[in-house]
Amino acid sequence: MQLTIKTSVIAVFAALATSACSLGPSGAPPAMPSPTHYGAQPQPQRTVEAAGTAQRFDVGAAPVPQWWRLYRSEALDALVEEGLRNNPTLAATRRSLNAAQEDLRAQVGASTLPSIDALAQADRVHSPVVPGIGPSTERYNVFAGQLQAQYNFDLFGAVRYGNKASAARVDVQAYEVEAARRALAANIVGAAINVAALDRQIALTERLATLASDTARDDAQRQALGSVSHAQALASARQAAALAATLPPLRQQRTSALNALAVLLGRTPDAAPAVPELASLALPEHVPVAVPAQLLRSRPDVQAAQAALQAAAADVGQATAQLFPSLSLTASMGRAGFSWPALLSGAGGIWAIGASAAQPIFHGGALLAHRRATKEAYEVAVLHYKSTVLSAFENVADSLAALDNDAQTLASTESEASSAHALFDETSARYRLGALPLSAAQASEQQYLTAQVDAVRAQRQRLGDTAALFQAMGELPPEPGKRASHD
Repeated sequence: MQLTIKTSVIAVFAALATSACSLGPSGAPPAMPSPTHYGAQPQPQRTVEAAGTAQRFDVGAAPVPQWWRLYRSEALDALVEEGLRNNPTLAATRRSLNAAQEDLRAQVGASTLPSIDALAQADRVHSPVVPGIGPSTERYNVFAGQLQAQYNFDLFGAVRYGNKASAARVDVQAYEVEAARRALAANIVGAAINVAALDRQIALTERLATLASDTARDDAQRQALGSVSHAQALASARQAAALAATLPPLRQQRTSALNALAVLLGRTPDAAPAVPELASLALPEHVPVAVPAQLLRSRPDVQAAQAALQAAAADVGQATAQLFPSLSLTASMGRAGFSWPALLSGAGGIWAIGASAAQPIFHGGALLAHRRATKEAYEVAVLHYKSTVLSAFENVADSLAALDNDAQTLASTESEASSAHALFDETSARYRLGALPLSAAQASEQQYLTAQVDAVRAQRQRLGDTAALFQAMGELPPEPGKRASHD
């Protein structure tokens, strides 16, 4: 008989454990397509050569953690490292993650371990008595001291599911910190490239404006002498004014970009940093292209969506477990008495032990509605995960196509600039020989400078899109102790 009882108890607890493990979805991410290439067409192995460099796409290569070093600029490296160290927004996300991790530790400790409290009490009591029997009032002391313990049995896993959901949400925050770090690095690199390109563009435009002003002045003098028409003089003046009008917006763009860079570094705009020259930035020649399965493991936005999916699955398990009975034990022991001697005597000992069980019966349909809501939220998390994965594929496809198109654009603008330079050299030589007027040499130089401005824009786009692809593919090394990991 005793063996039968023990066997029955073991069977009951095994059934409870089994049921607690299957009250909610597994939280595993849904199967996603694994495309052989990201875009509609397979990405080329390399781009066309432009500015002396043809970028190579290394399919399956490991992400580059500190990818900005591939630009081979110590000044750029220093800017990124300063920003990762001093940016206040990033620091705030780290602190928020630390707080969430501590809250999780508190929740796990409070929900899975017994609680023990010490209680001390000393009262002076004044109470009335029955009239006509004894004195009209009674005065006495009460002294008590005891330890109280309580433990809630997690029979169906409600606590475990709740802790699992909280842990997964902490993981979401950890991945969001990593995403913020990666975005910050890419933003700093992009801002530095933008400022450097604007510096070069402003210098070229200033020279263009000077040439246009000289041409307008010469045409005005020649028009006074009757060698050119009034219409040509007016056209030259209009072109000079139009070129001069482009300089203030360019300078404003540079100021705004530099101010934004200073804030990204944790500085005030008046302490904006020096930015490396555009010519000092080398274009990374090798760009890693992760295969889709590897991409899903390296992108923090996808990892955060997966952690949110696990949290939603745990919410379903917790809501289901709350439909079943709960059991808790309480115990206390100590001493009490109406005086200190009585408290310390053998008769002063007190103790209590009890158990309570509760089974939800009727809550107006609230528990079932809550469970249905968590199941719907889980389906939302599944769809959000799918959307995040598709967006990641789109992001990579756009970045790969951008680099290929950027290289072609830069190659074309370089060819144009090279032809314009050759024409300028030839025109200048003929002007020095007296075969052409000064205006012809100035017009030729203007064409060359305009082609250079276009080449600078194309170079800036190529450098910036390379940083965007590294952000999409690469990953920063995780900060020690920052990512939550809970089973």
